[in-house]
Amino acid sequence: MSVEEPRKIVLLRHAKADWGQEADHERPLAERGRQDAPVAGRKLADAGITFDLALCSTAARTRETWKLAVHELAERPRTVYEERVYEASLGELIALLNETPDDVRNLVLIGHNPGIHALADALAGETEGECLPGMNRTGFPTAAFAVLTFEGSWKSVEHGVAKLVDFWAPHS
Repeated sequence: MSVEEPRKIVLLRHAKADWGQEADHERPLAERGRQDAPVAGRKLADAGITFDLALCSTAARTRETWKLAVHELAERPRTVYEERVYEASLGELIALLNETPDDVRNLVLIGHNPGIHALADALAGETEGECLPGMNRTGFPTAAFAVLTFEGSWKSVEHGVAKLVDFWAPHS
């Protein structure tokens, strides 16, 4: 009997946004964000994770981050632009993960702080090496991502169920 591979959740914070006159939801990426997003995509590609689903906030900066990052991946996952990710609380993000169909093995969630950082921190019941101290030391900057693994169904995702196995941030 083979042991099934754990599921993966990648939490990607949008890249650096511009502070123009637009409403918050419509803020585009700043030049630094347009440079960092493809780098984050290359780092995800290097991790070798094949995503079955991407859940992306409907905010302009998250959509633009994902558009630039996904081009670096070997395979483009099905992408759902989910308005509930924008300004979502920790509980709302967990509820979204709980709705994920069980045929999805690996998922990437492209969102915002403080929710993305809070979700990574809450799910991480265990951690490898210096991932958690590194994540908390940097405060989960723009274009950073955390990789968590867990076993079981998406309905079982709750506080402490996952293991934080990687954290990457640009400029650190």
